[in-house]
Amino acid sequence: MSIYGALYAGVTGLSANSTALGIISDNIANVNTVGYKRTFSDFSTMVTGTGTVADFSPGGVRAAGKLLVEDQGLLLGSSSPTDLAISGDGFFVTSLEPTNNGATDRILFTRAGSFTQDADGFLRNSAGHYLQGWPVAANGTVNANPSDLSQLEPVNVSQIGGTAEATTQLSYNANLLASQPVSAAEATYAPGTSANNMASGNVTADFQRSVQIFDSQGGFRTLTISLLKSSTPNQWHAEMHIVPASEVQTGAPLVDGQVATGTLAFGTDGQFDAASTTLPTSLSFLASAATPGGGQFGWATGLGIGAQTLTLDLGSAGSQGGFTQFDSPSTLISTSVNGAVFGNFTGVNVAEDGFVTALFDNGIQRQIYQVPVSTFVNPNGLNRETGNAYSLTNESGNFNLKVPGEAGAGLISSGSLESSTVDVAEEFTGLITTQRAYSANTRIITTADDMLEELIRIR
Repeated sequence: MSIYGALYAGVTGLSANSTALGIISDNIANVNTVGYKRTFSDFSTMVTGTGTVADFSPGGVRAAGKLLVEDQGLLLGSSSPTDLAISGDGFFVTSLEPTNNGATDRILFTRAGSFTQDADGFLRNSAGHYLQGWPVAANGTVNANPSDLSQLEPVNVSQIGGTAEATTQLSYNANLLASQPVSAAEATYAPGTSANNMASGNVTADFQRSVQIFDSQGGFRTLTISLLKSSTPNQWHAEMHIVPASEVQTGAPLVDGQVATGTLAFGTDGQFDAASTTLPTSLSFLASAATPGGGQFGWATGLGIGAQTLTLDLGSAGSQGGFTQFDSPSTLISTSVNGAVFGNFTGVNVAEDGFVTALFDNGIQRQIYQVPVSTFVNPNGLNRETGNAYSLTNESGNFNLKVPGEAGAGLISSGSLESSTVDVAEEFTGLITTQRAYSANTRIITTADDMLEELIRIR
């Protein structure tokens, strides 16, 4: 009987609109939840038969919640560099435990990037989920495997100590007086003889300047370049030596703290002539424990410091820097030296390609992790989990770990949070229509009840 069908259809209407009310309520409750994706009510009819319109049998309606995970929320600025948001597709990979990912560890995916450092130095969001990243090796490489979770580890910033950086590059910007008179000492000049070289101080250099370099432990060392005008036109004798000489040990023919000897050559236009210059373009210091052979040099045994190589930029023809020889007073315009003294860890920043960089108060920056972005074929098919996170389902497909910004993955925005995708005005409108629909379905039930009552009264 259609009256009973109408009664049951009204009941399904009440149930469906109750479900819709719950979904709307959950959306409104999460209007300020970071990275929350709204759910909408998907109503569908239920059919109880395949008869004709004349033999119609009402089936009613049902409602189910559908996730809109693909919707992009507005990115809002934050004062914390570890507040992260994804601009584009993808999710942060998180774990429930601060351990490396084994076969039994639970992995969840989230857009809620409100990560802060906990007491152990791990980055966790407000739900307590630990951010995962690929560790950066000492040589700067990253094993970015797209499907191997075991390559990930929880991002921890508390195990980073202070660091120093040895000097590896040194460049000069200087001019040498072209009309410099040739010294009388140049006639007997011999770089390998203490009585006749500049490093010992027995021969007065026409031009001498010192620069501070850093050793492997961040200590200051003084490297001096001494130049003597040669009797050969457009050439200068050159010695590079450490002051004091006791800080290095040398092998013959190097003496008096020398680490390099040779000549600087210039063209008739005053530009540096690299082809005719014999001064080395790099200095390779042996570690303190090593014994220098012929022509080698290293740090003194008592210093206990490591090996290092300095690349020298002396100039080239037409370059903006380096040595030149013009008829103007000899002067050192500038030097450029890298390296740094010991510095303490001060914090991190996160680049849009996911690299987490440790910052030190001596200016050094060191990449320690790269945060991947996980994408899915059907992100709307993910399963909702407590803590504004998601887990895999058959509908979502498997995950793909990608470098942010590559192969369709979104970029990471540091100092930002993704806002909820809930539109309050739209949800309030849905509340009104849902309430009206619920009331209308109660009318179906009361009307069917009245009709049944009339039927029972027939005698």
